[in-house]
Amino acid sequence: MTAQFDVLVFGATSFVGQILCRYLTERTAQGAVLNWAMAGRSRAKLESVRQSLGASAASIPLLVADVADGEALKDLVSRTRVVSSTVGPYALHGEPLVRACVELGVDYCDLTGEVQWIRRMIERYEAEAIRSGARIVHCCGFDSIPSDLGVHYLQQQSLQSFGEPCDRISMRVRAMRGGFSGGTAASLLNVAREVSAHPALRKELANPYSLCQLGVAASGLAPVRQSSTSLFARDSATGGWISPFIMAAINTRIVHRSNALSAGRYSRAFRYDEAVSTGRGLRGCLTAVGAGVGLSLFMLASAFGPTRAALQRFVLPAPGEGPSPEAQAKGFFDLRFFGRTASGRLVRVKVTGDRDPGYGSTAKMLGEAAMCLAFEVPRETVAGGFWTPATVFGDRLVTRLQAHAGLSFERQE
Repeated sequence: MTAQFDVLVFGATSFVGQILCRYLTERTAQGAVLNWAMAGRSRAKLESVRQSLGASAASIPLLVADVADGEALKDLVSRTRVVSSTVGPYALHGEPLVRACVELGVDYCDLTGEVQWIRRMIERYEAEAIRSGARIVHCCGFDSIPSDLGVHYLQQQSLQSFGEPCDRISMRVRAMRGGFSGGTAASLLNVAREVSAHPALRKELANPYSLCQLGVAASGLAPVRQSSTSLFARDSATGGWISPFIMAAINTRIVHRSNALSAGRYSRAFRYDEAVSTGRGLRGCLTAVGAGVGLSLFMLASAFGPTRAALQRFVLPAPGEGPSPEAQAKGFFDLRFFGRTASGRLVRVKVTGDRDPGYGSTAKMLGEAAMCLAFEVPRETVAGGFWTPATVFGDRLVTRLQAHAGLSFERQE
């Protein structure tokens, strides 16, 4: 049966979903050939979003289904080649859609950064996805495309220059400006709730190989101790000071899964870490201390029910809220990757984005990932299963992101 649509945006009325729909509308207006539709559980809200996109969006089809209605969901999924989901927290709302895509052999991508949920989906559905041919790709936004493709790009540069990959890479956030939405806040707090209810989950989340489902032995990897920044530290990569990067918990797991899926192509004893660069000298030290302590206090408050409720009520944005379009346009990110080969050769790469990383830029990344999956990843070369951005897209998405989404990948001398 031929699919009616190339891409279906499920969760089109969510905060990021609306930004994604605007981006796809702009891309088609600029000449991109894309037959796409918007989906959600409320027709009235879908119509409101479509109207906000302007006259050029008037003919975009609207499809209605609730994630709790399995049959309606399967009917919706059967009509498209790729489902692009923005429905979070995914641990609460995401599984029915993944299950429907897996059962029907339909490709899927999303924005989740919820490690524990990704692991559950792989455990429950990977074998069936391999049989049905569904390609499931999590983490197609700021977490974790810049990290995963940044490492991929650096390794390509290393192989071209030195004939060997880097066995150790550090990513440093040099600069970043962005806001926080209610959806992201809800996902973070839900992870904290799960850890509180299931203490054993804390150990799983601390495991850098938690998404290497085949096991480090079966995938050709050697389990090695990974670096992490718990509060603040001096940085061997830059010579300055660093503080923890909140997205490292998901990004590092995705990068290690990419290495596992490629049977240790980076290195069988690959090391990868992420942190925020705060600069040199006393000012850099004080900034690192402040950032590290602040993040630790936030995570501590998230761990307990009463303080978690207070954060949700008085501090964090409500669902549907987020940075304004003007704030998104003023946002950006600048990431630096430092790689070292086994023979001691050094490779440096810069990855930048021209919008608010979690929203304006994330929506563009997800849109290009969905189109790349629909048009540029043949099933003959990438079969069904749970993939990472680097292993399913690779250079194809790097090219797309640089051409259309305001990202740049550059070798630094």
